[in-house]
Amino acid sequence: MNRYGEMLVFVRAVEDGGFSAAARSLSLTPSAVSKLVARIENRLGVLLFDRSHRIVTLTPEGKAFYEAAQRAIEAVEEADTAVLAGTAAQDILRIRSMPTFAAAQLAPLIPKFRQLHPALRLEIHLKIEPGNLLDGGMDVAIHVGQLADSALVAHRFARTRWIICAAPRYLAEHGTPAGPADLGQHVCLNFISSMPASIWTAKGSGRASRRLKISSNVVTNQGQMLLEMARAGGGIVRLAEFHVGGDLISGQLVELFPDQQSKEEDPIYAVYQGKRHLSHRLRLFLDFLDASFPDDVMPAWRKR
Repeated sequence: MNRYGEMLVFVRAVEDGGFSAAARSLSLTPSAVSKLVARIENRLGVLLFDRSHRIVTLTPEGKAFYEAAQRAIEAVEEADTAVLAGTAAQDILRIRSMPTFAAAQLAPLIPKFRQLHPALRLEIHLKIEPGNLLDGGMDVAIHVGQLADSALVAHRFARTRWIICAAPRYLAEHGTPAGPADLGQHVCLNFISSMPASIWTAKGSGRASRRLKISSNVVTNQGQMLLEMARAGGGIVRLAEFHVGGDLISGQLVELFPDQQSKEEDPIYAVYQGKRHLSHRLRLFLDFLDASFPDDVMPAWRKR
């Protein structure tokens, strides 16, 4: 690995908070990251990390090298951008997204993005597992909902409500609940309890929402499974509006007690590494998301 590559690994170790985290982000082994850092230290004749504690920290020399490495990386990427400006990046953009957003919103937009940048290759990973969103060398992750404290940059480009709804077929057979209190008498289909989306809410006092006690005999970790069961008349669901917006407009699903539903919205973020050195491919994608979801007053799927 050349010195530029070594600096990239070093900077990632600093920004991710350790060798193991950097290894996951770069698809390397922790020992490989440790050896690369040791190689830099041997060449410079100084220690860059203080390894005497459980969490590695930068030495004064390490802080100086980190700042210089950032400037060097930025200079290389600015040179690349100067060549690539006005042209498509001939590179691979790795995107992670929750499956429902990818299928309902991202997939229909990909053909347009490919028309704009035909030389850019896309690798899209559909995941809902917790952990580092950029594991496996992802350039960007699309995340719905609040983020835990993180060194990652979260760029909000859209937002969504959660809608309690059911198919007309189910309502014809089981009746329509008049309000949230009636849900206990109905079949509710839900996410598994470990997922934040399993918590149902309704309109509370003021602007705050209140939690509902929901009992479900059918749970899953996939929103698309819940949607298909609801479409088939299998029960009542609570799903993101970007996921069910088309069904609500077509009448395939019906929003229940709309005046009592929570009006709170979850942000939708594009999550990526620090702002200092964005790749050209990532800049293209972030600009495309902003252009595709431009209205901060009304989400795009609410207009369809």
